[in-house]
Amino acid sequence: MSTGPRIIVALDFAEDERVRALVSRLDPKRCRLKVGKELFTHAGPDMVAELRARGFDVFLDLKFHDIPNTVARACQVAADLGVWMVNVHASGGRKMLEAARAALIGAQRQPLLVAVTVLTSLDVPDIKEIGWQGSVEENVLRLAELAHSAGLDGVVCSPREVVLLRARFGPDFQLVTPGIRPAGAGMNDQSRTLTPRQALDAGANYLVIGRPITGSDDPLAALAAIEAGLASEHVG
Repeated sequence: MSTGPRIIVALDFAEDERVRALVSRLDPKRCRLKVGKELFTHAGPDMVAELRARGFDVFLDLKFHDIPNTVARACQVAADLGVWMVNVHASGGRKMLEAARAALIGAQRQPLLVAVTVLTSLDVPDIKEIGWQGSVEENVLRLAELAHSAGLDGVVCSPREVVLLRARFGPDFQLVTPGIRPAGAGMNDQSRTLTPRQALDAGANYLVIGRPITGSDDPLAALAAIEAGLASEHVG
């Protein structure tokens, strides 16, 4: 079951002062924060520590993908930073996934460990060009099966695959969904999207939302509007 805020605000930019100005207008009781490659490369662990000091849970979205020992040690460092969630690429294989899982056992504050399946920017022509066989959904399910059997807490997936994965893995497998776009928002570089309400109705645990909140003149009002939509009646 999901506990705490279900909206994760994606800090997908690298300007320190912009980050500080944004998070000063958000409430850690109402959202969590995602630190990805751009911000982490620019500001490093100090930014993670600063966000945690402000009371926010941090999803460290670095998508580790390397040999098992390297990924295991990276996950240990992430746990030492006190992050709430960290991710790896499921396509790194079983040995890498199991090494990442084992590395977090016994951590003082053990983060959720989730695996990326198929990036939400990819569609059928993209995965065929990579050399993967089958549909997007078949590849997502195959990689999610691998992550589940390796003992991970869940996966990152498009909201359009949530129904499939929830039916397969039951209520305890965490489904983290980027590619969330409120009604009327642009798709930007996402290919497989749903609205926040649709994603939760499908069975998502956490919604990663970036530009609709971070690009707003009033981020807290944008967050409140999304919350209001989530509190409305389920779509039919």
